[in-house]
Amino acid sequence: MAPVMTAPGQERAPKRAAPDEALVESWRDLLDRHARVTCALERVLQDEHGLGVSEFEVLDRLAAPDKGQHRMQELADSVYLSQSALSRLIGRLEAEGLVTRAICSADRRGIFACLTDEGRARYEAARPTQRNMLADALG
Repeated sequence: MAPVMTAPGQERAPKRAAPDEALVESWRDLLDRHARVTCALERVLQDEHGLGVSEFEVLDRLAAPDKGQHRMQELADSVYLSQSALSRLIGRLEAEGLVTRAICSADRRGIFACLTDEGRARYEAARPTQRNMLADALG
C-alpha cells in the first residue's frame, strides 16, 4: 500500500486491516504462551527430575498403556522432532538407562525405542510435576 497523504508534505503509513492485526496478535499470544509454558516446564523438569521437555515427551509417549515401545519414525512425528534430533535424544536416554533400541522383527529396517523399568520409574516420578505445571499454566 502507498503512504496516505494527510496534508501537503506530510505522510503517514497506511493502517492495516483490523482482522490482519487481530490475527497477528493472536499468533503472537500463542507463541508467547507456548514459550512461557515450555520454559517453565523445562526448568522444573530439569531441576526436579533431570529431564528436558523433549525427553519427558518421549517417555510420555513410550509410557502409554498400549505401548512400551514405539517405532522411531512414528515417535519422531509425534514429538515433532527430526529423525536425527530424536536419535540423539534417544541416545541420551539410553545412556541414562531409560530406554533401549530394538530391531523390528517384522521389518529389519525398523527400529523401536523401548521404555525400560528405570525409564518408567523416572517418568512416573516426573509425570505429576509436569501435569501440575500444565494445570497451573493452562488451567
